[in-house]
Amino acid sequence: MGTLTHFKNLYFEAFRNCKPEILVVILKAYSIFCGLMLFMAVYAFIYRAFNGFEF
Repeated sequence: MGTLTHFKNLYFEAFRNCKPEILVVILKAYSIFCGLMLFMAVYAFIYRAFNGFEF
């Protein structure tokens, strides 16, 4: 759990005192989008590997 807290602190520290504010919002949304895409790619790979689909 300490690792997740550390990553959360790094995430919030990266955007502290960042200007302009709209850029911060866009970068936060983009980072969440990238995280979701990475999760879907890992999920798809594991799904295909365990269900025997050919690549």
